[in-house]
Amino acid sequence: MTLSNYLKHCIASPTFAVATSLSLIALFGCKAKQEGSGAPPPAQVIQVADMNLVTVDAKDAAKFPLVSATPFEAAAELTATGSVFPDISREVPVISLANGRVVDIKTRLDDNVKKGQLLFRVQSADVTNAFDAYLKAVNDEQLANKAYIRAEDLFKHGAISQAMLEQAQDAENDAKADLVAADEQLKILGVNKNHPSSVVDVHAPISGVIIGQNVTNAAAAGVSLSGSATAFTIADLTTVWILCDVYENDIPKLQLGQEAKIKLNAYPDRPITGRIGDIGPVLDPSLRTAKVRIEVHNPGFLKLGMFATATFTSHAKEIYAAVPAEAVLHLHDRDWVFLPAGANQFKRTEIHAGRMIDGNRQEILSGIQPGQQVVGNALLLETAGNQ
Repeated sequence: MTLSNYLKHCIASPTFAVATSLSLIALFGCKAKQEGSGAPPPAQVIQVADMNLVTVDAKDAAKFPLVSATPFEAAAELTATGSVFPDISREVPVISLANGRVVDIKTRLDDNVKKGQLLFRVQSADVTNAFDAYLKAVNDEQLANKAYIRAEDLFKHGAISQAMLEQAQDAENDAKADLVAADEQLKILGVNKNHPSSVVDVHAPISGVIIGQNVTNAAAAGVSLSGSATAFTIADLTTVWILCDVYENDIPKLQLGQEAKIKLNAYPDRPITGRIGDIGPVLDPSLRTAKVRIEVHNPGFLKLGMFATATFTSHAKEIYAAVPAEAVLHLHDRDWVFLPAGANQFKRTEIHAGRMIDGNRQEILSGIQPGQQVVGNALLLETAGNQ
C-alpha cells in the first residue's frame, strides 16, 4: 500500500475521527480557559414561593369571610423586666466594736434573726483595758469626793480659802466625768460592769434575714483589725425593691408614684403591685436604659434575685385595633392574622397581640390598623393551607 493510500485509509477510519475531535476539543477548551477573564459564572436564582401566602380555590373563598378591625381606646402599657433587690435603707451592718478573735458563732448566712438575738461572741483585750480604766475612774472619783467633803468642812470653819474649796470641787467634777466616760465605754463594748468578762456578745440590731457573712470561727473581728469590719449584714425584707431596665424613649411614659403590676417567673399565678419610687438619673451608656426602682411590700414569698416582669399603665390613652379572638393565630409563640392579598390569596402577617377585651375580642398593639380587614377564622385558613 502506498503512503497516500495509507493516509486516506486512516482519515476515513472512525477511530481517527473520534481521536481528532477529542484533540480539537481539548485544544480549544484549554485556549478558552487561557483567554477567559477569570470571572465566576453568573449565579442562578431559584424562585421560592412565599411561605406566608395562602391561595384557596375560588369556590372556597366564601368559607373564609373577612372582618374589619375596629378601633379600641385604651391606656398604653409598658413592660420591663427586672430583679428583686433589698431596700438599701433597710440593710444594717453588724459590727463588733470590740477588737479580738471570734470564739463562737450562733447564726449563719440566710438565717432569719430577731432584734436582740445573739449572733456571735468575741474574745477581746479591749474589754480588759476598758474595765481597768473604769475601776481606776471609780477609785479616783471616790478619793476626789472625800477630798471635796473635807475641804467643804474646813471652809466652814475658816481653815481654808474659797479658792481651795473651788479647786477641790473641780477635782471632784473631773473625776465624775472620767467615771461616766469609763462607764459608757463598757456599755459600748457590751460589757456588764457588774459581771465583767473578756468575751463580748454581739446581738442583732434589727429583725431580718442575714444576707451577708464575712466572719468565721477564730477569725478576727472589730473595726481596727485587718479584714472586713462588717461581720454580718442583716436586711429587713418586709419591703423590697424591684429594679427594672427601661429604654430612654420609654422614660417619659413613667412618673414617680405610678403603679406597677408585677409578675414573677417563679410565681406567675401570684401577681403583686408596687409603685415607682425612683427613676434613675443616669443612663447605662451601652444599653441606653435607666434603672427604675419599684417599691413592693413583700407578701412573704419574694426572694432576692428573683426575675420579675413589671407592667406600667400610662395615664394617656391611645387608639388600637381590635379583632375577634378567632382572627388571631397563635403559632410558634408568635401571633398572626391573615390579610386579603387579592386573587383568592391571603397573606399571613405577624402582629403584637395585647389583652382580651369585651365581646371575645383581642387588642392588637401593632401590625394592623383600625379599619383593615382580616380573615375571621385564622386557624381554619391555616389548617386548609397545610392540606
